Amino acid sequence: MPASPTLRRSVRQVVLTTLKRAGFFDLVRNSRWRQQRLLILCYHGIALDDENQWRPALYMSAEQLERRLYLLQKERYTVLPLSEALERLYRRDLPPRSVAITFDDGAYDFARQAYPRLKERGFPATVYLTSYYAEAQRPVFNLICSYMIWKARHHGTVDLREFGGPQAAALGPATRQNAADQIVEWAARQNMSGEQKNQVAARLATCLGIDYEALQAARILQIMNRQEVKELTEAGVDFQLHTHRHRTPSDEGLFRQEIRENRAWISNATAAPANHFCYPSGVYRTEFLPWLSAEKVISATTCDTGFATAECNPLLLPRLVDTTGRTDLEFESWICGVSQILSRKRSRPAYPVD
Repeated sequence: MPASPTLRRSVRQVVLTTLKRAGFFDLVRNSRWRQQRLLILCYHGIALDDENQWRPALYMSAEQLERRLYLLQKERYTVLPLSEALERLYRRDLPPRSVAITFDDGAYDFARQAYPRLKERGFPATVYLTSYYAEAQRPVFNLICSYMIWKARHHGTVDLREFGGPQAAALGPATRQNAADQIVEWAARQNMSGEQKNQVAARLATCLGIDYEALQAARILQIMNRQEVKELTEAGVDFQLHTHRHRTPSDEGLFRQEIRENRAWISNATAAPANHFCYPSGVYRTEFLPWLSAEKVISATTCDTGFATAECNPLLLPRLVDTTGRTDLEFESWICGVSQILSRKRSRPAYPVD
């Protein structure tokens, strides 16, 4: 009978603790092997309120991020801007303990929670910005529906017929995401505009007893606006491509249009080039690579777990997606390289659509 995930996790913690006490973390951290590798860290949301409890695989508390940054500083990791890190990776002249920090989507919580902490330590960061909601300035529809249904999880059942759902929708752990998905799919079938979807979200909030105006005022699940992007660019933050509508169409024309619209928005807001790309939700296919090359994209990051090396395809770069569920010890074992050595295979993680 295979060991339970809890048991495997406990065994892993014991192994990592033993290796750290034996000095193996220090040995790998300072090795030539580690110097030849770049760890690209990936973050999504840093919770403004309780989002890390709603989706711990997507959101992290500000306190947990603080501990991550403290460790990078304490152990003297070299945190490089992404573009410089990649140039040096392929020139094979990375400094010791190289790390690049990336944030996907461009949520407002980056400006509020992450940037001040990065600035305090002088750490550069790249934000892969999806631009549609940056212009629209309203909560991301599919996420806000899921979040509000989670917020109302103690209601038992609710009547969602107005939103294409059942009369008595259960909001338990196994069913509430399905209820949110039904609402999103219903809105899509109605071919609703972004503003109409926002009105649906407001009505759903009323149905669930949630103050939607307060959520909007707190900028929960919103993307940074043009002025915020401009100001952060002037402060040294690097904004790069993540498609305009956070999607990767299988049609070449539509795919490349997503890149062009995204690039035009970012370039207009930042007056800086946008030539690096991140696959939305980590989804990629082989046919995307020549399309990205045709759009003059220099690099593309995935959500596949691992270190980048000079042998990596620059359009299929792995990263470490850091989450609430990763302990501080596990994080340390990854940034030094021990977990990469212990990993038997690289596989795409079970990863929620952001």
